[in-house]
Amino acid sequence: MASYAVKEMFLTLQGEGVQVGRRAVFLRFAGCNLWTGREEDRATAVCTFCDTDFVGLDGDHGGRYPDADALADRAAALWGDFPEPFVVMTGGEPLLQIDAALVAALKARGFEMAVETNGTQPAPDGIDWICVSPKQGSDVVLRRGNELKLVWPQPGLDPDELAGWDFDHFLLQPMDGPNLSSAREAAIRFVLEHPRWRLSTQTHKVVGIR
Repeated sequence: MASYAVKEMFLTLQGEGVQVGRRAVFLRFAGCNLWTGREEDRATAVCTFCDTDFVGLDGDHGGRYPDADALADRAAALWGDFPEPFVVMTGGEPLLQIDAALVAALKARGFEMAVETNGTQPAPDGIDWICVSPKQGSDVVLRRGNELKLVWPQPGLDPDELAGWDFDHFLLQPMDGPNLSSAREAAIRFVLEHPRWRLSTQTHKVVGIR
């Protein structure tokens, strides 16, 4: 029986991507395979621009859940007495921990499940929405799903090549950080010239929610 290391879990609105604005339980798993999460290791990590704290188990409703039912019960309690429950599983890298047992437990509670992943791990069957955000220098094995969200710019990643992968939606998201303004301008120019792509913005940061 698997246990699950969770950084935090909370009720919010989806902040980015195709499903932006949707009420969601956000389930953030601890740990990632592309960066330790420690600042002293950032410069040598595969992904150097991550803006998320996924280290430890100390966030709201974080901890080590002993089994899939315990974790799914907590997600259901956070959703409350409303129809069509929706959970977004992220990290870190959530597919290091998501397994068939957790998918079954969430499905038994009526959840529609979305995952946000770097694509370096295979996804178990039953996840309803797969969003892959590839990182330059990583080995992406998950090249099909619902949404490809490319944080931009990433030298070494060619959007034209990624557009050949099997996704329903292709999004370009300006990289947050000190160069956000120029990244946003570059992303807008790219989308204007490549209409298959859409611009994704981190609206949760604009409106001040998690």
